[in-house]
Amino acid sequence: MSLAVETGGQTQVGSQRSSEPILPRLPLRPDGPFAPLGSAPRPGATIPPAPVETIIHRHSLLQAFQSLLYIIIIALFIITFTVQPFRIPSESMEPTLLVGDFLLVNKQASSDSSSAFLAPASFIHRGDLIVFHYPVDPSMHLVKRVVGLPGDHLRLRDGRVYIDGHAISEPYAVFRSPGTDSYRDEFPHLVSADPGVDSRWWIQMHSLVSQGELTVPRDSYFVLGDNRDDSEDSRYWGFVPRAAIVGKPFLIYFSLNNPDLTPGQSSSAAMPGDETVRRAGAANSLVDFARWNRALRIIH
Repeated sequence: MSLAVETGGQTQVGSQRSSEPILPRLPLRPDGPFAPLGSAPRPGATIPPAPVETIIHRHSLLQAFQSLLYIIIIALFIITFTVQPFRIPSESMEPTLLVGDFLLVNKQASSDSSSAFLAPASFIHRGDLIVFHYPVDPSMHLVKRVVGLPGDHLRLRDGRVYIDGHAISEPYAVFRSPGTDSYRDEFPHLVSADPGVDSRWWIQMHSLVSQGELTVPRDSYFVLGDNRDDSEDSRYWGFVPRAAIVGKPFLIYFSLNNPDLTPGQSSSAAMPGDETVRRAGAANSLVDFARWNRALRIIH
């Protein structure tokens, strides 16, 4: 009978030695995940699943945010330096522009070539339409047609515009009022002013009139509405400074047929309980609420 003796980490049986090292046994918890290598799981023991790392697509979210930021920056750049939408609120430019027209305005239009650092400058000529800050209230925008350039000697006789003594051709101008107005049609008229004339303009105008003609100052423009009998324009509040010009409208991109109606709302209410009439009215209003033939029309 041989005795097993442990000596220095080795087991000696009789005269034979075993070189296999003795591994210390690890304490096991009843519910712990650790088990001796090569041992089978105990009956009824549950093996916890390996932890799954939650992957958050932060890179994709950052790319989406950057794309949105780029779109906002480009939109602000376009509105600030190139084009901007405007809406026509009055009848002063009929029939060229109607109430409810939505315009795109080229903000690069300028009579000063030094402003053409982003796009070729579009010089302002007689007959051009311009959008500008209303001189009486700069928070408002107006659109009128340029008829007088800096240095022009201007007057109106029977509503017609004369520049340096010669009548100019204005195929866009319309005259709808059957009556006459001495101040409106015989401008400049220094005897009596219309009640709608701005007082500061009335005083300034006297210093600019010579021999019945009004001299347009430097860096200023005289503008009129195409609807000459129903337009509050330079005759009533004076010149448009070059610095007040926003740009030239070049496109009607949309036009509301009746700006007072909400899309989908019929102008005539259907009889209660008549579903067929109500649906027909709703369908017609969806079609008629816009002037589709004016959409994407180039402005001349």
